Amino acid sequence: MKGRVLVVAGSDSGGGAGIQADIKTVTALGGFAASAITALTAQNTETVTAVHVPPPDFVAEQMRVVLSDIGADCIKTGMMHSEPIIDAVAEVLATQAVGIPVVVDPVLISKSGAALLEDSALHAFKAWIVLRAALITPNIPEAETLTGLEIHTVDDMRHAAEMLFTLGAPAVLVKGGHLAGNKSTDVLLSEDGEVVFESERINSRSTHGTGCTLASGIATGIAQGLSIPDAVARARTYLRAAIINAPGYGRGHGPLDHGVTVGEIPNL
Repeated sequence: MKGRVLVVAGSDSGGGAGIQADIKTVTALGGFAASAITALTAQNTETVTAVHVPPPDFVAEQMRVVLSDIGADCIKTGMMHSEPIIDAVAEVLATQAVGIPVVVDPVLISKSGAALLEDSALHAFKAWIVLRAALITPNIPEAETLTGLEIHTVDDMRHAAEMLFTLGAPAVLVKGGHLAGNKSTDVLLSEDGEVVFESERINSRSTHGTGCTLASGIATGIAQGLSIPDAVARARTYLRAAIINAPGYGRGHGPLDHGVTVGEIPNL
């Protein structure tokens, strides 16, 4: 049940999001994480001050050497940043990752509001998602950017999921954490129908890296043989436990406690 997850994402120097959160999450849920780093960021809980992007060929080579030796049961993507990086990743997926499910977290904007995908890359990113993803996991601002819709209600979330599904994504999880209210609702739409996940909202400023954490948790479940709904359910439970146990570091949106296990807080 180990489950090999190749994470293709950016690095967060603050350790709360990006590749750091991904590796911690995969490990906590019993999987094995490998990585291909698409960008280096200088950031903390308050802001992103700089982004350094490696050559696209180097990003692709990281993926190729892992896939040719260790292999992967699921691939999770996060920050892509530029069109050349997207093209390089897509080429490897098309040639060396055929049949491996890909969970796409469309990282467009950081928690602090910094743009993490160049405007010129959005069209390529949309096309790449439709062609390669087994599941995409946009939050509300990301779903609005990808669809052009305004999302204010759960029904709006459903419409966005339906649009992305119609465009070719085989499964879509629209996350409702940005909506107001006492409940946190996520909408999953796939060929098997709709599943709505609802839980009590946790009032916390320690929410840095929640999207990365959830997507990597889902990817781990898929790598371990879980269905997408079951993988989402387990990843949500883990994420809630990690928020509740957050250490409270930093002056901004603080990191989670990725060291928790799902069993430590039952019935979330």
